[in-house]
Amino acid sequence: MSTPSTKSSGSKKKKPAVEQKAVPAGAPELPARIWWIGVLVILVVAAALRFYDLNLVPLHHDEGVNGNFLVRLVREGEYRYDPQNYHGPTLYYFAAVIPWITRLLFGTAARDNYGMTTFTIRLIPVLFGLGTIGLIFCLRRRLGSVGTLAAGLLLAISPGAVYLSRYFIHESQFVFFTLGIVVAGLRFYDTRNPLYLGLASASAALLFATKETAMISAGVLVIAFGVTHIYRWLYRAVFLPRRSGKGRRYVPEQSAFAVFLKDLGGWIPLVICVVIGLVIFVLINIIFYSSFFTNAQGISDSLKTFEVWSKTSQTAHVYPAYRYIEWLLSQEGSLLFLGLIGAATAVLKPKNSFALFSALWAFGLIAAYSLIPYKTPWLMLNFLVPLALIAGYLAQFIYEMDRGHVRVVAAIWLLPVCLSAYQMIDLNFINYDNDKPYYVYVYAHTTRGMLDLVKEIDQIAAKEDGPKTGISILSPDYWPLPWYLRNYSRVGYYGRTAATSEPLIIANEKQKAEIDTNYGAVYQQVRSSAPDGSFELRPGVRLLLYQHR
Repeated sequence: MSTPSTKSSGSKKKKPAVEQKAVPAGAPELPARIWWIGVLVILVVAAALRFYDLNLVPLHHDEGVNGNFLVRLVREGEYRYDPQNYHGPTLYYFAAVIPWITRLLFGTAARDNYGMTTFTIRLIPVLFGLGTIGLIFCLRRRLGSVGTLAAGLLLAISPGAVYLSRYFIHESQFVFFTLGIVVAGLRFYDTRNPLYLGLASASAALLFATKETAMISAGVLVIAFGVTHIYRWLYRAVFLPRRSGKGRRYVPEQSAFAVFLKDLGGWIPLVICVVIGLVIFVLINIIFYSSFFTNAQGISDSLKTFEVWSKTSQTAHVYPAYRYIEWLLSQEGSLLFLGLIGAATAVLKPKNSFALFSALWAFGLIAAYSLIPYKTPWLMLNFLVPLALIAGYLAQFIYEMDRGHVRVVAAIWLLPVCLSAYQMIDLNFINYDNDKPYYVYVYAHTTRGMLDLVKEIDQIAAKEDGPKTGISILSPDYWPLPWYLRNYSRVGYYGRTAATSEPLIIANEKQKAEIDTNYGAVYQQVRSSAPDGSFELRPGVRLLLYQHR
């Protein structure tokens, strides 16, 4: 990012030039005490919302699949990356740390499930979600104290950010590593310390090892960075008043890059830093995709994933280009509205290069993902972070215009924050499995009725043979049941009607006539409270439970 002053003179070694906050006279910086109280309150609120009753929401289909990979990794020590169907390996290895440590410290065995519970697997996205908010607070120099606190608060209570931070999927890690690239890159620019370039490279590597859509995020970051500097250069050349002399326009005395290069020590140190960064990027990807050097095929498969995903993105979850805007308006309207105003402010008055960059990052991502036919609500988490940043900048801008009167910012922010908080509570703790169109994040989600099925199975098994009770699953739709039945040693997943004599059968309601014909004499249906006695797995999919007479 460019600096407000790039003039260099004298032979003395100067401190690295960094971009200073443009705070006008009469708009003082918040006292340190107020700043830290604000940070602490926001983190406590964010943690409470994300940690509260992590078992409340049944696992989504995708969470069940991810949980199945984790169970195999922890129990058998085996994971092999498959580019055909699944995302990167980082989620499983980070999640495996908890049961591995639990087993090391407490000696838990397979019968104790190695400490794997719904809470512990969802703990990983919760921690990364909180970490993302923590990274926002590292941007105080760029956004100002009021702007940074506003951005952190908006993300802390965002309906989608809370919902997806309680989901055992890749998105929370993905946005953390994306923001990690930005924060570490800025710290490298500010301090000229190569350590931060290494951290930026590690974040980029982990981003690509988390999900194949890293190519989109990385591309948008690069484009936003380039356009930011081009736009600011054009703005200065065209709109800034003439500095001196008739017909002469303002020309920077020395480019920011020249100052940066000089402070770093020249081209050779820069090249060395870049090479080391590339080595870190490649090495981390090799480690994860090769399953820590146990699966060489995974390295080449990691490159195939982009080809596979480019085909999948044209055929699965296809929606029109405007769908993300519709979804954002439905449940992230406050953030989108504030982000739009903040982006307009940053474009019309590009005094803050990071604000302009954040605006281009946010709406560049929305545009890029909108052009791709494949659309799912959880991908919107990528938009929420830069939207929160640019909305935070708007708060700082208003604060500076009003000469430091926080009450004006609070008054303007009251309605959007209250609306976002209401939507967040409604979505996450009341209608978390409501499939009405308004609840866009509830996307083919498992309903709470599935937990009733699991409870019924556990009660019957307790009277039978416990975890050794045999269960035949004949329904073609059954995820995330493998996660909830992971402690049962005799579970068969057939996906169709098949011969069985196990104590329990789980079938689809569409198989009822066939089950009654083939097994009616020896099995009886265990009925739920629903009129037809079925258990709803997710909207449109109902399961039947049968017990051997």
